[in-house]
Amino acid sequence: MPHTLFKARARSAQPRAKRVPLCKKNIAIGVRCYDNGGPEAPGGTVDRFTVVYTGRYRRYTGGEQLYVGMDAHPFHPQGFGQHGASRTAIDMPAYSHLGKRIEFADLPQDCKLLVLRDCQELADGDANV
Repeated sequence: MPHTLFKARARSAQPRAKRVPLCKKNIAIGVRCYDNGGPEAPGGTVDRFTVVYTGRYRRYTGGEQLYVGMDAHPFHPQGFGQHGASRTAIDMPAYSHLGKRIEFADLPQDCKLLVLRDCQELADGDANV
C-alpha cells in the first residue's frame, strides 16, 4: 500500500519545487512562489507575494510548513513581510487563493533577499525563521 501512495504522489500535477542546497546541515530547501497582483488587482491583497518553503526542514518545526507573505518591500518600515506556519500545505491541492504561480527569479529583489535569508536559516536547522 505505501508503494502505491508513493506512486500516486509522484504523478501529482503540482510541479516540483526547485531545491536550493544550502549550508551546515545540508538540508535542501525548495520554494514555491505566488503573486496575487497586489491591492490594485481584483482579489489582490497587500501581501502580494507568498513563498512556501519546501524540503526536509519540518523535523525542526514540529511538522509545520513555513511560508512568508510580503509586498515588494518587506524590509521597508511601511512595507509588509509576515511569516506563518501551518500543519497542512497552504498551497495544495489548490493554490488559486494565493495568486498565480511564478518563478523565484520573478520576485522583487528585496523579496528574494528575504527568502534566501530564510532558506539559509532553515538549511542550518534553525526553525526560528
